[in-house]
Amino acid sequence: MNCFEIEGGYRLKGEITPQGAKNEALQVICAVLLTPEKVTINNIPDIVDVNNLIDLLAEMGVVINRIDRNTCEFTAADVNLEFLQTKDFKRRASSLRGSIMIMGPLLARYGKAYFPKPGGDKIGRRRLDTHFIGFEKLGAQFNFDAEDIFYTVEATHMKGTYMLLDEASVTGTANILMAAVLTPGKTTIYNAACEPYLQQLSKMLNSMGAKISGVGSNLLEIEGVSELTGCEHTILPDMIEIGSFIGMAAMTSSEITIKNVAVDQLGIIPMMFKRMGINLQVVGDDIYIPTQEHYEIDTFIDGSIMTIADAPWPGLTPDLLSVFLVVATQARGSVLIHQKMFESRLFFVDKLIDMGARIILCDPHRATVIGLNKENALRGANLTSPDIRAGVALLIAALSAQGKSTIQNIEQIDRGYQNIDGRLQKLGARIKRV
Repeated sequence: MNCFEIEGGYRLKGEITPQGAKNEALQVICAVLLTPEKVTINNIPDIVDVNNLIDLLAEMGVVINRIDRNTCEFTAADVNLEFLQTKDFKRRASSLRGSIMIMGPLLARYGKAYFPKPGGDKIGRRRLDTHFIGFEKLGAQFNFDAEDIFYTVEATHMKGTYMLLDEASVTGTANILMAAVLTPGKTTIYNAACEPYLQQLSKMLNSMGAKISGVGSNLLEIEGVSELTGCEHTILPDMIEIGSFIGMAAMTSSEITIKNVAVDQLGIIPMMFKRMGINLQVVGDDIYIPTQEHYEIDTFIDGSIMTIADAPWPGLTPDLLSVFLVVATQARGSVLIHQKMFESRLFFVDKLIDMGARIILCDPHRATVIGLNKENALRGANLTSPDIRAGVALLIAALSAQGKSTIQNIEQIDRGYQNIDGRLQKLGARIKRV
């Protein structure tokens, strides 16, 4: 098992370019199953989770032509549905939660789809009810084999319908949307997720011949078509990585420029970092963070302690709350971090407390952070990454800490961040993989 060794307490300087968005990549790569024609996708992040999904599609019979590290051509002319019943498929698919989104395209195109219980980060319950309720409303029959933990959806005839989702699930919306585009009639999805990932998926599907309106809102209307064509699509930069770099710059008092960030797609993220007291400047399509010796957390108008909480888009993405929490440890002031969506995502704060952070874990969803104002640096420590996002938060903490830190289980970080150690080394970070 590899680990990161980090000598913290050094300032960084330079430019860094974010990778393509992981969450978008998982959606649009699954969408290639909707057409027998060639689909070209650019700016694919070269990370474990995405590469595992590409390998899974190849095993399913999709012809993959990797043009370069970040560009792929996919041709799903001859999908082998029998592979979906094999132990190899169950093993591959169950290790990657994002691959659940192959079900919508397979159901739409072939009338049946199978899937094992998916894995993914251990961050709490992540139910799949929204996906299957949506499929059933379109006319599919759902079956769950409790003994084999295997999901089956089949349909001989599907028809467009109105549905109100019980939660604005991002992957659920994507899965239902991909099933609906080839379903006859009009489908209306209310309380749909509207993250940039969904907007990008919708734009890609429309370029393939789908008829989706309401893109960017929580009310999607889809007129089913009989077939889709190939297309070329470019993935947005990863807003989670962009937020991670902003937090890293603040924690280490560094001067960093984040290049080509697609500013108009970042939503509330820059504003929330400004409320943390971080000075960031938008220059064209770049974000420049100058050196800051101190940053002070804002309060509410009445002077009460600020709360930072996740919410469905255009609210704050839950994937960045771990970063906001670790950044708050060195701020002036206090903040309540409220992670509403997942009940296990704050369980890495004990590691920050061991490093000297002042944090009160109120319950599984809330943590109060009393900032150290950089008057007392965090201490280096032996750490273990519990999930992708907490792993990067601990990496940021280690870069700012005095002394040496090690981070175990970095395979978690590699699942979401492309060559993170190599890119940080170019900024002057003293990090090595051993």
